[in-house]
Amino acid sequence: MPHRHWEDFSPGRVFESEPRLITRDAIVEFAAAFDPQPMHLDEEAARAGMLGTLVASGWHSCCLLMRLLSDSFLSQSRFMGGPGIEEVRWLKPLYPGESIRARATVLEMRPSRSRPQIGFVKFLFELVDSTDARVMTMIVSPMFARRAMDDASREGMPSL
Repeated sequence: MPHRHWEDFSPGRVFESEPRLITRDAIVEFAAAFDPQPMHLDEEAARAGMLGTLVASGWHSCCLLMRLLSDSFLSQSRFMGGPGIEEVRWLKPLYPGESIRARATVLEMRPSRSRPQIGFVKFLFELVDSTDARVMTMIVSPMFARRAMDDASREGMPSL
């Protein structure tokens, strides 16, 4: 049962995921399915490109970030999705063999004006490599259930 509600976040709080190794096969598999550009699919074609080597798609980085965040803290929270992404920046290529981690820093919080049972938490999400260099950043304000409203909704339910 998820235990973290909107009230459990506070500006400045940081969550980090466990590291994950990014393989060549994973980069090529993602690219073949979703972003079939030469620098993501083929080492030879990538050598002739701007970066000179195979790299992960930026969209692959976004998906990896979401997986790492889900595994590390969103799945233990009353996370309710989000209305969109304010900003995504790809800062550094993600190479095969790199180990990455996700970091989530709470920037601010606000209760919903129209839905008192939820609140928004504005985060800076970062995907960082093994040297702690930022590979990508994302600013997003997902929704979380508020504890008082969550508890109140359960009060009307019959006990098992």
